[in-house]
Amino acid sequence: MRAIMDAYAYPSLVFVHLLLFVLWLGADVGVFVLGQHFRKRDRYTLEQRLALLKLLVEVDMVPRTAWALMVPVSLSVVAMGGFWAVPSWLLIVAWAIGALWIWLVWDAHLHDQTPRAARDRRIEFGLKIGLAAFYLWLGGASLIQQEPITDTWLASKALLFGVIFGAAIMIDVAFKPVGPLLARLLKEGSSDEIEIPLLRTMNRTRLWVWTVYLLLLATAYIGQVKPF
Repeated sequence: MRAIMDAYAYPSLVFVHLLLFVLWLGADVGVFVLGQHFRKRDRYTLEQRLALLKLLVEVDMVPRTAWALMVPVSLSVVAMGGFWAVPSWLLIVAWAIGALWIWLVWDAHLHDQTPRAARDRRIEFGLKIGLAAFYLWLGGASLIQQEPITDTWLASKALLFGVIFGAAIMIDVAFKPVGPLLARLLKEGSSDEIEIPLLRTMNRTRLWVWTVYLLLLATAYIGQVKPF
């Protein structure tokens, strides 16, 4: 029985890793489409647009959760596959970070528009900055020194994952003005004074969203093809 479990453990973990990628990218495309329709004030009533926005927020929890889980799962795949002798303490820290990140995301979602949610999001933002720095260091150092990761394709994936974090951080930064504008939209109703800067902000955010999509596809391609 133990031999059977060992034989299925690694491919099962790879399956979970692929599933997280599908959920992250697929659900995020759904979020993007809902956002595109929310922008069309000439096609939908304000009430309909706000309903789309509520649905967007709910769907957005899928890629947020998948992203948080991707950190410990990807390191576990690397360790179990023998691509890098990941230190045991680092795996423990990775799973602890993943659990904390998921808790922050869901706690902020369930207590939205409260000081508690604002605190959770500040902590999450700092966490993402730290993870971006870690993956950029891991990938960059490995490409230059051939350690701690010796495979060029895997080091490239780590570096790109750090860049993904950076682009996602820029989504948060670019999207920040949307909150106050939406609050005014709910309170005052639709007007050019609110809608034009709202649309402009969402357009800037889209550039970073597309950047994340392209980087995710590049990372997946490198992991599958291993061209280096």
